[in-house]
Amino acid sequence: MSIKNILITHSGSAGFPSGVGHATKIAAKHDAWLTAVYGSTSSYFEHVLGLTEDLLGKLGNVRNEKIEAARAFFEEQASSAGVAERSRFVMPSEIGKLSLPEIARNFDFVVTGYHSNLPTDEFRAVNPDLMALQSGRPVLVVPNGYSTDKLGSHALVAWDGKRSAARALNDAMTILEERPRKVTILSVGASLPKMPEGTDIVTHLRRHGVDVEQVERPKGKNGIADVIQRTAAELGAKLIVMGAFEHSKFSQDLFGGVTHEVIRSSQVPVFMSH
Repeated sequence: MSIKNILITHSGSAGFPSGVGHATKIAAKHDAWLTAVYGSTSSYFEHVLGLTEDLLGKLGNVRNEKIEAARAFFEEQASSAGVAERSRFVMPSEIGKLSLPEIARNFDFVVTGYHSNLPTDEFRAVNPDLMALQSGRPVLVVPNGYSTDKLGSHALVAWDGKRSAARALNDAMTILEERPRKVTILSVGASLPKMPEGTDIVTHLRRHGVDVEQVERPKGKNGIADVIQRTAAELGAKLIVMGAFEHSKFSQDLFGGVTHEVIRSSQVPVFMSH
């Protein structure tokens, strides 16, 4: 499937610029349409603290200033990338009661930043792994402050042979098939089952014309996420492709997980699917 319709979701004031900057480059390269959404306009605190009308009005003014600043930045970046005629910033009033995952299902994939830790941004920021889970669409998480003059030509695929890894790789095939691009399949920890000749993942990618190699790394004392990060840095990979959490969302929130740790600390964009 070609890339023609990209959604950018707000991920907090710190993460939004990086996501927009990267998404406009992708849109320009693929002649794609670009849509940005800001998300919720009210917080939990506004509903439960019984704020006065005066305070609510002041909060609304601050919120509107942030929305306008986000829209101005998005339009400036889209214009600079030459995609202004194929871009649109959707105001919160247009979204109404729709959830962002509902909107995301109508796009090829979602671009966002890492979930904001700032109290002022938390309620309106998108959680990447939840977006992947609830929308059924892949999510590209761009690190805060990340910038590159050109899109990366080397991708690292974290491969454990499980369903979510297979889904992520399949969703990323349009990107992985681009030439020139090198792909490294990384397996961490226990060796994968021995597959009959011609049925392994490397053969699959080579039949798609992908320049691919496979490497194995021990788990290490710092866990799988650390190995993925270090291997990406060692090989010079500028994109990590991986499956989202395989366990329940409750256990992911309570104990963390590989997906969470990678997108929290990655220095390069992470493309993930659930």
